[in-house]
This record gives sequence, C-alpha cells and structure tokens, in this order.
Amino acid sequence: MQSNKLKLWVEGARLRTLPLAIAPVAIGAGAADSVQAFDLTLSLLALAVALFLQIGVNFANDYSDGIRGTDDYRVGPLRLTGSKSVRPEAVKLAAFAFFGLAAASGLAIVLITGMFWLIAVGLAAIVAAWFYTGGKNPYGYAGLGELAVFVFFGLVATIGTTFVQVGFIEFNAVLGGIASGLFASAVLMVNNIRDIETDKLASKKTLAVMLGKKVATGLFLVMIWIPFVLLAFFTLLYPATLMGFASLLLVAPATLIVLTAKSAKELILVLKLTSFASLTYALALAAGLFIVFF
Repeated sequence: MQSNKLKLWVEGARLRTLPLAIAPVAIGAGAADSVQAFDLTLSLLALAVALFLQIGVNFANDYSDGIRGTDDYRVGPLRLTGSKSVRPEAVKLAAFAFFGLAAASGLAIVLITGMFWLIAVGLAAIVAAWFYTGGKNPYGYAGLGELAVFVFFGLVATIGTTFVQVGFIEFNAVLGGIASGLFASAVLMVNNIRDIETDKLASKKTLAVMLGKKVATGLFLVMIWIPFVLLAFFTLLYPATLMGFASLLLVAPATLIVLTAKSAKELILVLKLTSFASLTYALALAAGLFIVFF
C-alpha cells in the first residue's frame, strides 16, 4: 500500500521533466568555467533551486488543473488531483514545500554571494510558477506559458547560474540560455499540441490552441532547430562544443514523428525525445566549455 502511494507521488512529480531544470544550470556552469570562474558549491545550489522549482511547478499545475476540472478531458500520464488519487490539499502542500526548498537553496546563494537583490528574482520565479495555472486568471490559459518557460527555465536559470559565479552577464550564458529556453518551450509546446482538442473543451487557451496545430507544429520545429544555429557559433570559438550536435540523434526523429503523428501517444514520445535532447545538448555544450581550461 505504501509503495503504491509513493509511486503515485513520484509519478505526480513528473521526473521526466527534470532534464529541463538540469540543462540551463549545466550550461551556466560551463559558461562560468569558460571565463575561469566556476564554483562547484554555487553551481550545485543553483541546480537545487532549478530542480526544486521544477517539481514545485509540476505539483502546482497538478493541483490547479485538477481543481479546475481541466484534467477531466486530458490524455496522458496520471494526475494526482484530477484522478482523485490524492487529496487536492496534499498536492498543494507538496507544491509549496518544494517552492520552500527552492527558496532555501536560493537564500544560501544570496548569503554566500551577498547579492540580496536575487531574493526578488527568486520570488518572481515562485510567483510565476504558481500563477502559470493557479489563481483566477492563470497566464498559462492565455497563451503565455511558452514565454514564461523561455524566460525562467532558459534565460534566468542559465544567466543566473553564471552571474552568481562571475558577477556579470556573460555572453556564452546568454546564448546558452536562449538555446535552453527554446528547448524548454518546445517541450511545453508539443505537450500543448497533444492537448489541443481537450484544452478547447476545458476552455484552456494555450498558444497551441490559439495558433492551431499546423502553425504550432511549425513553431515547435523552429524552437528545436535554432539551438543548433547557436551551437555552430559556439564551435567557432570552442571546438569541443561540437559534441553538442550528438543531440541531433534525438531531434531528428522528434522532427519526423511530430510531422507525421496521428495520435497523442506519438506526441508523448516527441515530448520525451525533446526533453532528453535538451539535456544532451546542454551537457555536451557545457563539457565543451569546460574542456577549454582542462
């Protein structure tokens, strides 16, 4: 019985989304090392912030979509609240517990670096995480989800990881943040493409619903291919980052499947491929930046 309950909570945490939290921090750490300023402690704390925030977002979305009835129409992995497997209040508490852990990790960074203004950035991230699907007018229901993901799980996470180590906005972190943000936005986009019809029934106006399947699919492809244009630039200055092109082994099949997909199951596979492509790309890019000073 206990093991079944634990399994439900693990499923609710949506661990398959964690590569999207790891990717920007990895790139940010690599960017810090590219200017010989890498700090392991700060990098690990930044990783903790990203991971806890991602899990918190997942539970928050589960709770908010569940009590709204949005998940009554969806297809895909189990949702704790929507399936009535767990009390909504417990899911909400879990969300805020992980937000609290993210805040504690961020506070540790603030105390180490003395950058107290980062508290405002952290609060903004938590507020954005909650109001994505929470509150009376969630911005995720107004087509702004991909933009928020691009900002917080791309630019803020990557540039922030580097900034707390080097003390300035580093160019490699900016480019890497754009790449990471595009991959993260692409994962959300293909998730929403899968749910277009059910989201319409639930009056959830995602960007995919607004654009329609054809245009949304085209935008998804732009999101997963632009990072390789940026990677080509990286290879001119850091030849070892060429390893990042290995992620094409995941992006290429994702492209073919999304163009021919006729079922939700196929789009779930695209989502997984894109998520792991993001992680592969980020780790390879970070490794290429680290190699410069080995």
